[in-house]
Parts: sequence; C-alpha cells; structure tokens
Amino acid sequence: SEDQTELTSSGPCCSSATGAAAVLTAGNGGRTDTRAGKARHQIAHVVDDAIDESAAKDRIAGAMATVITALGEDVQREGLKKTPTRFAQALLDFTQGYRSTPAEVFGDAAFNEDHHEPVILKDIEFFSLCEHHMVPFFGKCSISYVPNGRVVGLSKLAKVVDLFAKRLQVQERLTAQVARAVREEIGARGVAVYVEAQHLCMIMRGVQKSDARTVTTCMEGVYRDDAEMRAEFLALVKQ
Repeated sequence: SEDQTELTSSGPCCSSATGAAAVLTAGNGGRTDTRAGKARHQIAHVVDDAIDESAAKDRIAGAMATVITALGEDVQREGLKKTPTRFAQALLDFTQGYRSTPAEVFGDAAFNEDHHEPVILKDIEFFSLCEHHMVPFFGKCSISYVPNGRVVGLSKLAKVVDLFAKRLQVQERLTAQVARAVREEIGARGVAVYVEAQHLCMIMRGVQKSDARTVTTCMEGVYRDDAEMRAEFLALVKQ
C-alpha cells in the first residue's frame, strides 16, 4: 500500500519493526555477521532428546491447573475439569515443529529439471505462537526460489512453513528460517520469502490495533544481490 514504510538494516536478511503496514527488508552487503551463524543454527534446531509426550502432557496439564486456580477459578468445576489436559494436548500440537527438521520435510523430493526461472508459491496460510506472550499470530507466507537445475515438490514449501510456524516464534525469525531452509535443502540460486501477519498480542492486549499488519521479507542469494529480481518478486506477491 502507499503508506507502507520500507526499512533496511545490516542484519543477515531481515530486521524487526511493527506498524500499520511496515515492510521489513535488509541485506548484509557481503559483510560477515555473527547473527547469521546463530540463525543457521536455529534452522536445524530440534529438541535434542525426543520428549516423552505423555510425561510432557502431564506436566503441562499440572501447570495449567495451577494457572486456572491462580485466576480464582475452580479447576474442578464441570466446564474446566478437563481443560488442563485439553490445553496440554493443544500446546503439544501447536509446537510439533520442534520435533522435525527441514531435511526430514524435504526428504528426496528434489528432482533434476532444466528450469532456471523463479518458482513462486503464494499465500501459504500459517498459524504460530508469539514467544513473548504465548498468543497466536497468523497470516500468509509467499516463497520464491530460483532453481539451480533442481526443483522441489510444491507441498514441501508449504510443509517447511508449518515446520517453523509450529514453534514458539517471532515473525522475523520465522521468515529467515524458511528462506535459509529452502536454499540450503535444495541448493537454490536464490530464495525470497514474504510474510504478512496479524498478531493477537497487538489486537487483544496492549495497543489493541485490530487492523495492524506486520510484513517481513528475507532475500537470499541472487534475490539479495539483484534489485530488479527483488522488485519483481514483491510486485507478484502483492498482486
């Protein structure tokens, strides 16, 4: 929109700000940034030891029962008696992305193909949990990659968005993780990711701005180096 503000910083591929429609984009201009290595580590992050989901469910349910009681409610009344267990199962479902990796998502779904022009998958819906307040943010993600002789099954792009969305997140990190995972797993010449989302932490509490949108982008490879390609990608995803 005409009132969008475009920002540039020295971060690895994206920066952070929130506004009525703030557009966040950045490149490192070839400079080394220790944050890039940290972000790459976060891409592959999985809970080191496979959790015992039954034990985790019991612990979460016990903690939620304590929270409900602290609010002054009777956790034993009919409407709330099973709520701690329901909440525990829901939270494990919402965060199942910790128990998988990009390599598992992509598997062997990349194929040799003599195609070297951008491939764009638009408007992938996602839901995630803000790590600051543990309330949802949700929106759509668009991904473009420039093949280097190999293409990938389109469903894998949607699945890698879900992989990172189903963790405790901030939108800026989610955007960067998706971009880097796609590039690293399929060896793309370039990847561009555009995410637009609404955050319930801004709608239900605090400033309570129900129409606010946050937009983040991350550009890797040829998209970071070529301004014309970036412009074409942004024009296409905003159509």
